[in-house]
Amino acid sequence: MFILPIINAILYIIYKRLLHLGALIHKNMTLENLENELTNIYQELLEGEAKADKIASSMDSKYRLSAKNLYRYLILRSRDMRKLHDSLSDLGISSLRTSEGYVYKNVANALKIVKLMQGKDWTDDEKIESIGYIKSKRLLHRHSNILFNSKDRQHSTEIMVTMPDEAAGDLEFLKNLILSGMEIARINLSHGNEEQWLDMVKSLNKVSKALHMPIKIYMDLSGPKIRVADINIERKKGKKTKTVHSVKLRKDDKLILTKRETNGKRARYDSKDRLVEMAEVAVSLPQIIDDIKIGENIFFDDGMIEAKVIEKTSEDAILVITKAHKKKLSAQKGINLPDTHLRLPSLTDRDIELLPFVLEHADIVGYSFVRNADDVEKLYIELDRLKGNDIGIVFKIENQEAFENLPLILFEAMKKTKIGVMIARGDLAVEIGYERISEVQNQILWLCEAAHIPVIWATQVLDNLAKNGVATRAEVSDASISAQAECVMLNKGPYIVEAVKTLKSILTKTESHTTKKKNTMRALHVAKMNLRKLSRPKSL
Repeated sequence: MFILPIINAILYIIYKRLLHLGALIHKNMTLENLENELTNIYQELLEGEAKADKIASSMDSKYRLSAKNLYRYLILRSRDMRKLHDSLSDLGISSLRTSEGYVYKNVANALKIVKLMQGKDWTDDEKIESIGYIKSKRLLHRHSNILFNSKDRQHSTEIMVTMPDEAAGDLEFLKNLILSGMEIARINLSHGNEEQWLDMVKSLNKVSKALHMPIKIYMDLSGPKIRVADINIERKKGKKTKTVHSVKLRKDDKLILTKRETNGKRARYDSKDRLVEMAEVAVSLPQIIDDIKIGENIFFDDGMIEAKVIEKTSEDAILVITKAHKKKLSAQKGINLPDTHLRLPSLTDRDIELLPFVLEHADIVGYSFVRNADDVEKLYIELDRLKGNDIGIVFKIENQEAFENLPLILFEAMKKTKIGVMIARGDLAVEIGYERISEVQNQILWLCEAAHIPVIWATQVLDNLAKNGVATRAEVSDASISAQAECVMLNKGPYIVEAVKTLKSILTKTESHTTKKKNTMRALHVAKMNLRKLSRPKSL
């Protein structure tokens, strides 16, 4: 006697729910419109499959499916699908925003559900090799394990730490780092020498063996480091002479950046504080002066001083200072040229010279200053020559050109198995603008997830904690977001052991709630641009 009222109540709830869904559909898109939109995307994916097959044919066997999925993702993200996505979400249909790792399957399933809701029966009869949600997660996990040579552990995001000088012999320090959660030790080949690096490797291996806890060695190639050259300006104060290693700069001042040999020159001002003689500094790589053009922006010291090129000679570039967050420009400070097409080699002679050492002692090599697919090919040629095909390779995305070419870089990278990407947020933020770094780092994560390639999240993670012993609320939030990546890199500092412990705790807790962050489906410029490049005759 109680069954009929219960059934009626259930039917009434379903009826009200359908009315609500109907109102939402009417407000956004009808089922017929949804079907048409999804059919168009589905057909576009089918039409692109020949190109996807061609690209995948040159990939490493473990990455062929991933290469196809990346190409499908570029097709998907070349569209603005926010309205479509919202309408699907209102209906409770699997959101396209979760489809990075399994594009074709998600679109086909969404289309099938929309057809079924209209009473239409449909089966995807196309014989296309596809990936589902579970397989996409397994592929990314497998590729991460191959790169990091890892097994299942407490948290799925690896922790990498940049080695300070004391790592060359302080075994107790290394023991504390490893016990706190460090799994990868990063040795920066921009600083020190082979003797110091070898001491670090020996110490790490010794502690790792004693603890029965494996540690991977990651070595960063320097690449072409564009810096302010040495500044040695003598200043007389009474009878004493002092050597100054910086020049003072103000907004609207002019600065000579030169390829000539110079110790640097100070700016001079008249009695009314007007500039009468420009400051002058040399650049560490003189050839960049040839590439600089009038109107291009140049940033010094991580963007603390911004300038624009206003004049040019064969030896000098005359700059006007547009922003000066610091009053001094010091020697050896970095220079970023986001607007300049540089003809510098990503793989320098020094990098090539160090490759045998890296291959002997490291598990993973970091490739700095990579800008395009040709740069990837050059490194692979050198590794093949040295029979170094077993080393993991991480491509550092640290400039605007690399980000804009990222899909092509990934396609070229997938010709080998042990690969990953580092989001070098410091230099990247300077080049693209700090206001864009959050957007761009997400796009890098999406593209790499589509290719099932592991990502290293780097630069200033828990930086204040590592250096000063106190974490800011902002950097704790940033560290929790880093759980989206497969590895997080911490820089060195007096409190680095505490920073590793804190990061491990944050990652363990965050990963119990979420894996990958999902966003809206605005069309991506990087997807459209790389699809155009791939359609050219000489493309992959």
